[in-house]
Amino acid sequence: MVTLTRLNGKNFILNALYIEQIESFPDTTITLTNGKKFVVRESERDVMLSVVNFYRSIQILGPHKHLEEDYFEE
Repeated sequence: MVTLTRLNGKNFILNALYIEQIESFPDTTITLTNGKKFVVRESERDVMLSVVNFYRSIQILGPHKHLEEDYFEE
């Protein structure tokens, strides 16, 4: 689960296992596997890092010191 912020400032918790796509339009839009969409204040990068941390916490991903660099080449 990841904690995110709606555009109106209210926090909510989302099960990251159902995230299919994360885009910026310029607002960050998260599309779930059922087609439902959420627009959040967090950047695309911040959402992805939260998802990666969630996956690590439930041991879907093993520890990797530079995992963020794999997803976000600067």
